[in-house]
Amino acid sequence: MNNQMIVTDDELEIGYVENLEADLLLEAIFRLSGFDFRKYMRASIIRRIQNRMRLERIPTITRLHEKVVHEKGFLEKMLNDFSINVTEMFRDPEFFKAFRQHVVPELRKLPEIRVWHAGCATGEEVYSMAILLEEEGLSEKTTIYATDMNEKVLEKAKQGTFSLMKMQTYTRNYIQAGGKEAFSEYYSADEHFAYFHPSLLRNISFAQHNLVTDSSFNEFHVIICRNVLIYFTAELQNQVQGLFYESLCPRGFLGLGNKESLRFSEKTPYYNEFAAADKIYRKR
Repeated sequence: MNNQMIVTDDELEIGYVENLEADLLLEAIFRLSGFDFRKYMRASIIRRIQNRMRLERIPTITRLHEKVVHEKGFLEKMLNDFSINVTEMFRDPEFFKAFRQHVVPELRKLPEIRVWHAGCATGEEVYSMAILLEEEGLSEKTTIYATDMNEKVLEKAKQGTFSLMKMQTYTRNYIQAGGKEAFSEYYSADEHFAYFHPSLLRNISFAQHNLVTDSSFNEFHVIICRNVLIYFTAELQNQVQGLFYESLCPRGFLGLGNKESLRFSEKTPYYNEFAAADKIYRKR
């Protein structure tokens, strides 16, 4: 019998002992919090772990594990480290332009519209969609459900307050996405921050939801989950795609990030490529 231990390429790249330590850390986090990062892309998780090690000035993942288990408040630090909060308003403007041109005409036919923004982070893309639907005259019959696993970033999203330094980039994105007004009409500003008008929030519902462990909570006409799945293993992507399929109404729309697709998903046969270049799919 060959008792030689098999080590994967990913483990070789990271280091077998470091990978084993990471397994134990992620298992502890799951058991203590219910948040499951065991099927996230390991290289991405290791980078976040190493960053926390540098901040804490500790030499091993095992020491992180001890702090998670025994030090009050440290588990929350790790959960915040693992939360994916990279976003911006009208990110990838071509997506929003395609949504405006191709999806909106289909949504006009509906008596009501339910949109799920999954993994919304600090809410920039949620406000982007609210602005788009306002301009297209659909906001009154639309409810946007914006969810994320991280309660802290959801609180920030509810405030609708963003750095004024980002407004130049956001304005450029808005124009490229087919915006119809002066972008500055949607916010007031002081020397540091832009404050988006509270009216944009009237049809947005923010709530905590974990894509890895939580189930479907409604039936939606549109699900948008952009640049989240790239952090998941193929197995976990398939699991989440199953959740989205279950949550979409017949002929509903799914919007993914520009580096994501349904190409390798088990649900591929159940969708049409509605605007393929912009990663918008329609459930058959």
